[in-house]
Amino acid sequence: MSDQAHLNGAYYGPSIPPPARKPRSYHRPSRGGGSCNPFSWCFSCICGCVFNLIFQILITILVILGIVVLVFWLVFRPNAPKFHVNEAVLTQFTLSNDNNTLYYDLAVNMTFRNPNRRIGIYYDRIEANAEYHDQRFATQNLDTFYLGHKKEKDLSAVFRGERVLANLDGRDRSDYNSERTGGVYNVDLKLRLRMRLKVWWAKPKFKPHFECDLRVPMTSGGAVSSGGFQRTKCDFDW
Repeated sequence: MSDQAHLNGAYYGPSIPPPARKPRSYHRPSRGGGSCNPFSWCFSCICGCVFNLIFQILITILVILGIVVLVFWLVFRPNAPKFHVNEAVLTQFTLSNDNNTLYYDLAVNMTFRNPNRRIGIYYDRIEANAEYHDQRFATQNLDTFYLGHKKEKDLSAVFRGERVLANLDGRDRSDYNSERTGGVYNVDLKLRLRMRLKVWWAKPKFKPHFECDLRVPMTSGGAVSSGGFQRTKCDFDW
């Protein structure tokens, strides 16, 4: 028999490596369910456009308002109303020792002035409050009126009566005694207003107030203490 017969069909050479396996392809799932959603993209685009449009509209409105305010100021040059207390006469200002009852008699003459050339002022409500150490002791509602361009108006108010000032403490009592010795009292006059400005066809409304720090000398028998009352300019606050 030949040599191949002894081999019995077997192969005795070096081992044959197994065939290489193909790598598995890996598909990473995309966000949103594995595929691009055109509706989501379209919605995001529309939202971005809407927000951008709103922002541009707001910027445009602010710019227009700024231009309007600037033009208004250049044309009208608005100035705050002026208010002075010309005269204050105090004939009684007695604080009782037992229950802090204040007996008072105060007459005030005041002037309203409109410094504007193109703006009129309607005084629809004028509430005058007299205070001592931040406590109101009298109130008067004054006559209402219209004040034209560069015009003035004089008004008077009389505060007479009695009022318990329950919140006065020992320091306030000491201040009162010092003022009584000197013959000059620190009285505050505060005006709460409801007014309208006349600007062409528009009449915007405001609720400002005037505040006056008065030093009022006592008048007794026609004689005035400490040289008389000094005309006082009051502060205006919108």
